Amino acid sequence: MGYIDTYNSWLEDKRLNAEAKSELEAIKDNKEDIEYRFGAELEFGTAGMRGIIGYGTNMMNVYTVRRATQGLSEFIKSLGEDAKDRGVAISYDTRLKSKEFATAAAHVLAANGIHVYIFDKEHPVPMLSYAVRELGAVAGIMITASHNPKQYNGYKVYGEDGAQMSPEDTDIVVGYIQKITDYLGTPEPTDEQISKYLRILTPKFDKKYYKSLKKLTLSKKAVKKCGKKLKLVYTPVHGSGYIPVTTILKMIGINATVVEEQKNPDPEFSTVEVPNPEFKETLSIGIEYARRIDATVVFGTDPDSDRLGVAVKNKEGEFEALSGNQVGILLLDYILTRLKEEKNLPENAAVVKSFVTTGMAKAICAHFGVELFEVPVGFKFIGEKIKEWEKDLSHTYIFGFEESCGYLRGTHARDKDAVVASMLCAEMVCYYEWIGKTVYQRLQEIYAEYGYVLDCNISIPFKGLHAMADMNAVVDKLKDDPAKSFDLYKVKAVRDYSKNLRIDLATGEKTEIGSPLTNCVYYELENGSFICVRPSGTEPKLKIYFSVKANNRQDADEALAKMQAAAKKLIGV
Repeated sequence: MGYIDTYNSWLEDKRLNAEAKSELEAIKDNKEDIEYRFGAELEFGTAGMRGIIGYGTNMMNVYTVRRATQGLSEFIKSLGEDAKDRGVAISYDTRLKSKEFATAAAHVLAANGIHVYIFDKEHPVPMLSYAVRELGAVAGIMITASHNPKQYNGYKVYGEDGAQMSPEDTDIVVGYIQKITDYLGTPEPTDEQISKYLRILTPKFDKKYYKSLKKLTLSKKAVKKCGKKLKLVYTPVHGSGYIPVTTILKMIGINATVVEEQKNPDPEFSTVEVPNPEFKETLSIGIEYARRIDATVVFGTDPDSDRLGVAVKNKEGEFEALSGNQVGILLLDYILTRLKEEKNLPENAAVVKSFVTTGMAKAICAHFGVELFEVPVGFKFIGEKIKEWEKDLSHTYIFGFEESCGYLRGTHARDKDAVVASMLCAEMVCYYEWIGKTVYQRLQEIYAEYGYVLDCNISIPFKGLHAMADMNAVVDKLKDDPAKSFDLYKVKAVRDYSKNLRIDLATGEKTEIGSPLTNCVYYELENGSFICVRPSGTEPKLKIYFSVKANNRQDADEALAKMQAAAKKLIGV
């Protein structure tokens, strides 16, 4: 059946809701729009589904959500009655239709005789991950598109360990989903089934989460001394972080000044271009607040509150938005410092980061005698390491982070947690004030001690129905003819993560990387810098990561400009 036929079949189906019918009738003369909406099916991968909100097989809507949930239901039923009884935890953020999609998913599960636990209002990713673990659920669903623009929403599936579902189980779920050809035919629950299988998670449950976070504090004396005087500005950027972040800060003795214009849920995210705290522009209103009250630090979280953006005063007294890598190394250094000072650093301590995250982590971990592990992009791989070590006891998980402002201390959750990161960053500010310095000063000391590294990434957008395939084709082409240099830096080795191989260009020797497979090319440069090219798994963007080692910021900026130009020329953009 062609996309026009599929479009017409939806439009003529009496089960189609009135909103969908009106929206689809409005595009009857727009062949390009019809092709985008019905020329493909919204891909369900290891990061779940993510797409533009609208009606069609290639869009995020109640029908694609219900179909995906029916596939998940079939998987759970295949595991037996115990899995159905353990049930599924569901949460959602403040995006357009998030609550509607969460409710639709809950109803499909109930119609299949599967118990459901759904939060009473929007809750962040880490609290969903915590709920899966605390409730002993067999799976979890999070309705969110994270930091994407307002037009998007998404559907993430979590496994029983609280991490995003493994690639192996995801493949099985996808198999069930693909067998469902009738998008409008998923089962509806009876009132009796809703009453029997659906349970609401109330604020009483939230208290358990906060209690588990409070156990992870590292500097109680410093917070007691400096916390009440600390001027901290926080913006939830219209997302789900407002109550959790302000609650945990208050519990440890810190009162945040909240950005009023961005406090309340707003699916339009009307005060920002994109709700991504990685960008200084997203924190701009918070920074203005901070200037007015002479604050020390600014925090911002994204709609599902798994990412934390931070801005601090530099030596000129101006607010500087730190990168995810900079916050990561500050937290890593702080956590290891405090554990060592308190003689609580385990002998088998281990840290995990994605392989595109700053190379500085290696030097810091080496200094503290802590083993560092690298995994592919995606916090589920950090979660897998935690799960592995809990079984074999070979290492004790201390901290995990990604360059995209994602951090996790503790094992209460298995995904990025901006709530615990906010707590740790706040007490870190207090700790350094207690010993007579600023966070920015400590960052400069880290550079002086371990060498300057400039980390950044650029995103190249792709458009159209075949955007994801086109991006992957670009990466595939790089593997066929590996680059030998990027301007002034020669390539030492190339890692092809799709084949789990590292190729030494000087000797031709091939060795296994020992990593889950992913479509990515990573260039090790001779001076310890690296360039990595990978397609985003959640949006149509090709991402290029640069980590530049240099003597100072000026040298690094100059080298980065040359490396970026060479990389763009190689890719052809």
